Amino acid sequence: MDPKTLKFAPSHEWVHLDGDVATIGISRFAVDQLTDLIVIDLPAVGAKLTPGKSFGEIESVKAVSDLYAPVSGEVVEVNTAVSSNVQLLAEDPFDKGWLVKVRVDDPTALESLLDYDAYEKKVAEEPH
Repeated sequence: MDPKTLKFAPSHEWVHLDGDVATIGISRFAVDQLTDLIVIDLPAVGAKLTPGKSFGEIESVKAVSDLYAPVSGEVVEVNTAVSSNVQLLAEDPFDKGWLVKVRVDDPTALESLLDYDAYEKKVAEEPH
């Protein structure tokens, strides 16, 4: 997926909407900040996501970080390849490293997320 076509949450999750199904992942910046990834905990199919609430955790050698839902809806698919091999996320966060697919309750909610340029500006302003 081309990151320039995605929407981003300030917490570094990205969203790609196709009809009423949103694919959610985390940005290259977030992966790079976490460094050596160890394990990821993702929700089960059928779980309900609430914007701004944790839907899973990712553990690296540095820390355990929550994954925050950028949209609300029901999980319809989980990337089991990433669950069993978290290095896929490190290698390719925008394609093979997607995390979950969610049937979105309100597709217009994506309008409140950042576009690529706004996200890049936010990242540039953050301390690294």
